[in-house]
Amino acid sequence: MFFELKDNSIFVADSHYNEKNEQFLIFLEKLKSKEIKCEQLILMGDMFDFISSESKYFVKRNQKLIDIINELSNIIQIVYFEGNHDYNMQPLFDNVKVIKREKQPLIVDYKDKKVAICHGDIYTPKSYDLYCKVIRNHPLLIFLNMLDIKNFISKKIYYTLIKKTICSDFKGFEELALKRSKNFDADMIVEGHFHQGKEYTFDKKRYINIPSLCCSQEYSILKDEQFIKIKLNK
Repeated sequence: MFFELKDNSIFVADSHYNEKNEQFLIFLEKLKSKEIKCEQLILMGDMFDFISSESKYFVKRNQKLIDIINELSNIIQIVYFEGNHDYNMQPLFDNVKVIKREKQPLIVDYKDKKVAICHGDIYTPKSYDLYCKVIRNHPLLIFLNMLDIKNFISKKIYYTLIKKTICSDFKGFEELALKRSKNFDADMIVEGHFHQGKEYTFDKKRYINIPSLCCSQEYSILKDEQFIKIKLNK
């Protein structure tokens, strides 16, 4: 265990940053200007609509945000949980601790509680696990980047994703949350991925789904064991 959760830590999930969804850039700039203040920032994955350190096109498109995160990491403890849209991220950051999918959930202390934190795309069928290993394969991504002449592959990915609808009310989410909570040995379970921003208590376990910054323009602050949703003001 390399860190302990603190009160007033901020959790941000699923901003899916692109030219249409700019909430993450707005948030980072407010953090940089100290309009938003914290000492501990937990990024819950899918912060970018797509990026990997091997993709020169996507790194270039997102360089401004990468630079701000690196600057903030000199004064704020930042932990980045990789999602299914952002992976192999550690080479982009100097002081940010990146938690890869295979290292999730990360179990950390908070007061007298054990908290399990993950993006949310774990405890999935083996076929999906295999898919995740393939698309994160470093040599394969380097090879694909070499084939990406005039960024034709990357641009196709970018403009396909930008048209995608990602915000919806998940019918039956409570049942899914109950099923997922059984996989975790922790007092509190904190996930992103599902874009629902809801919380449940199952027996003695608390399940918290951090809201999508893209969908509801909200992030969460942990204070006195409560996850308080805060609206991002533009």
